[in-house]
Amino acid sequence: MPRDPGSADGRRHHGSVISVLFAVLTAFSNGAASVLQRRAARTVPDSEAMRLSLIGHLVRQRLWLAGIGLVIVAAVCQAVALATGPIAVVQPIFVIELPATLLMAAFVMRVRLPRRVWYGVAAVTSGLALGMASAAPGGGSTSVHGMAWVPALILTGLFEAALIGAALGSRGNTRGALLGVAAACGYALTAALMKDAMARLEGGGGATALLTSWQLYATAAAGVGALFLLQNALQAGTLVAVQPMLTLGDALISVAYGVTLFGEELRTGWWVLPELVALALITAGCVELARSPLAAGTPAPPAKRMR
Repeated sequence: MPRDPGSADGRRHHGSVISVLFAVLTAFSNGAASVLQRRAARTVPDSEAMRLSLIGHLVRQRLWLAGIGLVIVAAVCQAVALATGPIAVVQPIFVIELPATLLMAAFVMRVRLPRRVWYGVAAVTSGLALGMASAAPGGGSTSVHGMAWVPALILTGLFEAALIGAALGSRGNTRGALLGVAAACGYALTAALMKDAMARLEGGGGATALLTSWQLYATAAAGVGALFLLQNALQAGTLVAVQPMLTLGDALISVAYGVTLFGEELRTGWWVLPELVALALITAGCVELARSPLAAGTPAPPAKRMR
């Protein structure tokens, strides 16, 4: 029987559809922004790494500013998605951002994608479908209860400090990968804080409750920190090293926040096996796609352009 739109199940289904739709829009915007920011970051000298002057170099580049514009669009779409669905549903959908971006770039530039890229697209999308079907994330509350944020923020800070410390002691792709994970953790934290902040709108206090909540301003701080780490990751290493760490790290750490802070549920037991297969597919697909010249912002040679 069809769901009654006025019933509790009907409202949950409607909210789930909206959250998935806006999560997909977020993925498209974030994917395009990542490629634009990668092209801009590669023009910055190595001497500017982990310095605020790095941002000074980037703001003078139109590509980077266009990427920031897309980041803002993505943030709005993400807020809607998180306000209407579980974080463990919304954040993993973002793994499609890279394949979606490559497909859009190929269409706009009229470039014929090689077969290996299509294999990568198939691996990521099928891995996401398998993972979501196996884990079946759902349930949970819309806000964080009590003092649960205190240990979560402490552990997150220690994890970030360890990653950044290890990154500063390395170079090249290793530094890029470590900073990519650190940026992913920052974006996952941003999503969790954003979801908790958006819950204030439904708590009866309206916009006033949202504007006076510490979570809103912590969201902005975490987002800026994650953006700074991402720029340094892209400047230090190749997209092949950074993108898989960013994509998978964001999804996995977000799921961890969803389960521990919001009480969301995932299937366990034998379902873990197909979930691991899904992770392997997504990882292999992201690595393959990140190797594409389009992902690095390099046009394909004329011989491969579509007529």
